[in-house]
Amino acid sequence: MSALSSPAPADPPPAGAAWGPGRPAPKTFSWLRPSDPDGKAAATPRVLVAALLTGLLTAWLLGDGIGVGLTVCGVAAAVGAGLAARGAGRRARPWTVAWSALALALLAVPALWEAGWPVVIAVVGALALASLALHGGRRWPGVLLALPGVLWQVGPGVRWAADGLAGHRLRSRGRIVPVLKALAVAAVLLVVFGWLFAGADAAMADVLDSLSPRIDLDRLPVRAVLFAVGLLTALGFAHIAAGPRRWDRTVVRPGRARGRLEWALPLVALDLMFGVFAVIQAVMVLGGADAVLRNTGMSRSEYARQGFWQLSVITVLTLVVVAVAKRWAPRTTPSDRRLARILLGLLCVLALAVVASALGRMWFYVDASGLTRLRLWVLVVEIWLGGVFALLIAAGFTRSAGWLPRAVVLSGALAAVVYGLMGPDAIVAEQNVARYERTGRIDLRNVRDLSPDAVPALDRLPGAKRTCALQLIRTDLENRARPWYAASLSSARAREILAARPLADDGRGGRSACEQAGLKIDAYF
Repeated sequence: MSALSSPAPADPPPAGAAWGPGRPAPKTFSWLRPSDPDGKAAATPRVLVAALLTGLLTAWLLGDGIGVGLTVCGVAAAVGAGLAARGAGRRARPWTVAWSALALALLAVPALWEAGWPVVIAVVGALALASLALHGGRRWPGVLLALPGVLWQVGPGVRWAADGLAGHRLRSRGRIVPVLKALAVAAVLLVVFGWLFAGADAAMADVLDSLSPRIDLDRLPVRAVLFAVGLLTALGFAHIAAGPRRWDRTVVRPGRARGRLEWALPLVALDLMFGVFAVIQAVMVLGGADAVLRNTGMSRSEYARQGFWQLSVITVLTLVVVAVAKRWAPRTTPSDRRLARILLGLLCVLALAVVASALGRMWFYVDASGLTRLRLWVLVVEIWLGGVFALLIAAGFTRSAGWLPRAVVLSGALAAVVYGLMGPDAIVAEQNVARYERTGRIDLRNVRDLSPDAVPALDRLPGAKRTCALQLIRTDLENRARPWYAASLSSARAREILAARPLADDGRGGRSACEQAGLKIDAYF
């Protein structure tokens, strides 16, 4: 089931026509032919105006930061794509709504939190999910090729917009020119009366100053680039909505089936190794940890820290092994297919034991040394990988696994949304402060370089520890005064807290406060 319905297929192009939407691909790109769009609606003036508005909003709102501005720009681009889909006669389906809702949820992350890494994940994830929403797709080729689909729609989107503009220029002149005149008159009136109101009332001047963009000639090139990025992105999404490629039709031939011995022997050996590891972990859980640690010569902290990374790599490699083995699995007879399900299913079950062991070790290490951004991120990824293995096991018990590709992407999207909306830096600070309140121990290196998201939790620390933990955050806030549309809710809350309870030192360096708090500078995990 595609995400959006499409109109009837367009008539085939004449012989010798250039490659483009709805036209056959050249031999070099023959693998693209099955996915050619059924048809492509022309770009309408409304779509072009929406794309232009997205570019202008991007240049204005994102020039000083991200914040609420990114959400506004995302909504503007979505409006343009919706107009293009409507012009093509397409209508939304349940999966379209689901992917679009998750994309908008990710775009809300910068409006709530300030930390950079979650914002990057949110932006990339929102672009990928929006592309998937417009393309549709249920098979692995359809889903995986749709996620980055907007990247190669920039050039075609510009040509599509130019063709549409040329077609509508003459007959739309009578409607567009009055609109442009009205906008120009409105702009003049707002500037004149805004200037007068600002001179008459200081409060009105503050409001208008916060709403109006800051024009800095030195930053004009940056804003020009932002305008181009917003315009091209909006045109790319609208071009997809007007007639997407049907990536589900891409032909992916299965690998040559191997003989039972050639295929099964390596998997049996790997299953046995995973089984031995699972038994050792069971012994550790049942009380044999001290004996195992004596044999390895490691402390509990060293055992947990060293083992986690290797187990994480094993988890990822196991997914690769499952995918490769599935491609070349014997499938001639029902017994061949049954053998493949048993061995691959057993490997996935044992992989869950690896995931559980990795999570247990990391949690033990966090309890001993505190939480960091990196530790929280890998915990979330490891939990998601465990969920993927659970989905693979469930697929082995069903007659058809056609639901699996979208389920895997949905699980990843939900993980990204939860990770972004929960405020990772706030979680890191809260865990470290709670650990300090419980044990009297805190490693200030884990919290000192966090974003303003961490201020409410770090504000609970006493004396020199509070000063040392908040100095860098306060300096960052002082050096980055931004308008409302470029700031996040957490940065506003952090400014209020620091204004109500100023730090004890003068804020210039603050080495004495950190030294009083017992901060030692050395390498740490």
